[in-house]
Amino acid sequence: MAELATIARPYAEALYKAAGNADMKPLVEQLDAVAAVAADAQLRSFADNPKVTAQQVFDVITGVAKATLSSQVSNLLRTVIENGRLSALPEVARQFHTLASAKSGVSEATVYSAFPIDASQLSGVVATLEKRFGRKLNATVQLDPELIGGIKVVVGDEVLDTSVKARLEQMKVALTA
Repeated sequence: MAELATIARPYAEALYKAAGNADMKPLVEQLDAVAAVAADAQLRSFADNPKVTAQQVFDVITGVAKATLSSQVSNLLRTVIENGRLSALPEVARQFHTLASAKSGVSEATVYSAFPIDASQLSGVVATLEKRFGRKLNATVQLDPELIGGIKVVVGDEVLDTSVKARLEQMKVALTA
């Protein structure tokens, strides 16, 4: 995974620099659309066919994505295809999200929960987490039944784990020490 992130970083940074002071939201949406198409295994197998040209791959992706691409996203997509890095496009999109969020002063947060969290509960959790991390957060929730209870929050490289599973692990370490 680190290798894919290393490959994707220069592409994400180049798109970010090319965007300049432009509104990032349309670029994020366009990049998400083409990244979703690029993540498909059938499309990647089509793109890997030596008889298929880069232009044909580009046309298929833009046709399936059904999004009008800006010149920046279009150039990025062509470059990624020509360099044989189509599999890195979803990671490019993820890293571009991070850069765009940082520009707006918002960090991406993933909240892992053993149980579903409704919107009102999530807004309360996010408000508490924003105080804890000292910045605005854009939170997404992922279910992880292995946590047993509680939540685990990942913001960038910071982790806040208040799950039952983590507490049981702490007890285990304390008892066996």
